[in-house]
Amino acid sequence: MRDGSDSSMQIATPEPSSSAHAPTVLQVLPSLVTGGVERGTVDIAAALVQAGWRAVVASAGGSMVREVERVGAKHVALRVDSKNPLVVRKNVGRLLDIIARFDIDIVHARSRAPAWSAYRAAQRAGKPFITTFHGTYNAGNRLKRWYNSVMTRGTRVIAISEFIGAHVVAEYGVDPARVRVIPRGIDLTRFDPRRVAAERVIRLAKDWRLPDGAPIIMLPGRLTRWKGQTVLIEALARLGRRDICCLLIGSDQGRVSYRKELLRLIRARDLEGVVRAVDHCRDMPAAFMLADVVVSASTDPEAFGRIVAEAQAMGRPVIAPDHGGAREIVVPGETGWLVQPGDVEALTAALDEALTLDRAQREVLFVRAIERVRSRFNREAMCAATLDIYSEVLAEAAGPGR
Repeated sequence: MRDGSDSSMQIATPEPSSSAHAPTVLQVLPSLVTGGVERGTVDIAAALVQAGWRAVVASAGGSMVREVERVGAKHVALRVDSKNPLVVRKNVGRLLDIIARFDIDIVHARSRAPAWSAYRAAQRAGKPFITTFHGTYNAGNRLKRWYNSVMTRGTRVIAISEFIGAHVVAEYGVDPARVRVIPRGIDLTRFDPRRVAAERVIRLAKDWRLPDGAPIIMLPGRLTRWKGQTVLIEALARLGRRDICCLLIGSDQGRVSYRKELLRLIRARDLEGVVRAVDHCRDMPAAFMLADVVVSASTDPEAFGRIVAEAQAMGRPVIAPDHGGAREIVVPGETGWLVQPGDVEALTAALDEALTLDRAQREVLFVRAIERVRSRFNREAMCAATLDIYSEVLAEAAGPGR
């Protein structure tokens, strides 16, 4: 298993293939609504165009289609978000048409349902097939494990963290030589404290009616049980401070019953004046600037830990669970705290320590956190490493001496 990351801030131009046209990569994913998979797709499309390649994206569409087209890539609307076996089968032919129409050189699948169609189409067209493994995926039975296995069938399997790379090798028996670890890259032009105008921070503080002078604890993440909002609420109850404000930032995405459960727990722990559940925030860089400490309390391992990396890019003290990708981002005692997942007592102790940092200690942590993210988890390094893999598989497909 090789680490495909690179701390360089420049995107190298890959060697061109032997074909007359610019090498062309087709990325396939369910939709372009929001999330790390979608953001990575747009970033790679932009890097391809910048390097003189051509980029095509197939998805069921969404608000981020405009971003794909804005960077100079082509989007093709296709119902690759469907898990219906009949639709998946039909999509093989549709993807074959796209491969032929755009003279595709590489097919890159980023999710399981579209990966099955993309895999079959790439096989029939004789094109290299690459996957990006974004999570551990539930594999409770043989059928589900077989369904997940499509993400291991790439000529190269990109893992978004060392944790995921080890999982792919251990759980699916993938040859480590085919696995490339490329951590997700943070947009450091967006997540940069120097670029966040004070007006943006003030606007958010007013919108959320934050109390003046109160330390702000923040847990960003959609409202779903494994994100650990209940663990944080219990820790805050044990902490016993009334002079703080905690924001649970994230959409319930239709999980109304879980939101109601959280509100009941907040009332039961007498934290109604302390903990607030607010909806999805479109300006997370400004939100992070409000935070005195950012918490990730996921009870299941995060494949990478985007929130942890983004918060550290903004120089915020971070408390994260000691599992999954967070272990690769947080350096305990230097850039934040790692606590046992689900451990209310450990989280309480870390919160107490984070909230009592003095100005000098916060400044040291601020510098270390930003430096670590900028050197290890920047978007340019992610794109450069991915384009290197594309060049590698094209060179192999061309054969020796070509």
